[in-house]
Amino acid sequence: MISTGNSPKILVTGGAGFIGSHTVVSLVEAGFEPVIVDDFSNSERSALDGIRAILGRNVAFYQADCNDAAAMESIFQKEQLSGVIHFAAYKAVGESTREPLKYYRNNLDSLLLLLELMPKYSVPNLVFSSSCTVYGQPEQLPVTEETPRLPAQSPYGNTKAICEDIIRDAVHAQTPLKAIALRYFNPVGAHPSAEIGELPLGVPANLVPFITQTAAGIRSSLTVYGDDYNTPDGTCIRDYIHVMDLAEAHVQALRKLSENTAESLYDVINIGTGRGETVLNIIKTFEQVTGVKLNYSIGPRRPGDVEQVYADVTKANTELEWTASRSLAESLEDAWRWQQKLSVEAKS
Repeated sequence: MISTGNSPKILVTGGAGFIGSHTVVSLVEAGFEPVIVDDFSNSERSALDGIRAILGRNVAFYQADCNDAAAMESIFQKEQLSGVIHFAAYKAVGESTREPLKYYRNNLDSLLLLLELMPKYSVPNLVFSSSCTVYGQPEQLPVTEETPRLPAQSPYGNTKAICEDIIRDAVHAQTPLKAIALRYFNPVGAHPSAEIGELPLGVPANLVPFITQTAAGIRSSLTVYGDDYNTPDGTCIRDYIHVMDLAEAHVQALRKLSENTAESLYDVINIGTGRGETVLNIIKTFEQVTGVKLNYSIGPRRPGDVEQVYADVTKANTELEWTASRSLAESLEDAWRWQQKLSVEAKS
């Protein structure tokens, strides 16, 4: 259903980004009224056009840095918010190792500002975008929420772990504040309309957009980093989740927080499919569903890569009443449809 002016308003930081834009669509379809904040440091304004095309109307939008205290306070003053979904963060693992202070300042300070403003303006509910990076290379698979957090492989991953701790401590110190940190795995795919999707700036850091750009001829070839891991075909294993499934998990987490009558609450929940897929299987599945052969080669292992990680999603299934429903093939088909649209637009 398309929401009305009486719908609960939800601040979506980083709402023009990959996961944020899809979550905005799911929020509206679920009867919420999203309010996007984005500074386009890691996104494109075209995402707003795509959201408008899908929904048939505009969504409230503010161009602002989530570390700008005056700008953020103004938004909280203007909008009668009932919750926040916090995506805005720097997220490139490699860059974070080269510029760690940039990542700590941005990712921590933006969260601290939100946690100061939320009680001031009586906004009780927070869904935080966390990551499976907090598990490092787990000793047992699949990982559950009880799996020990190991030292992060990157400053980016460490910011997610620190942010979780900050939220936990804030919940314990002040009420009313209810928060769920969603530890999600590898989001892929695009909206089936191909109006929004993953739009990496520069060379993609993630596998699937590199695959689609290689298939489209934007990249000459794809390198698979290592084929000598202790996995069925020697390549790394990840849990790949369709971005629309992930978006719906955020909406469901927000709904559960809204329904919960406790004054304070903090929880962490894994969001994935519960299945691990090798890099080579992703490549082969893409070739099967699209009919496009990929030019790829095997290279040496990449420093810092985790061998394998995938989720136990029992808690998400039972407590959120959410299950990933879209297949890997569907994810790759949607990602390819989105890439084809981008390629057509680039030529026009």
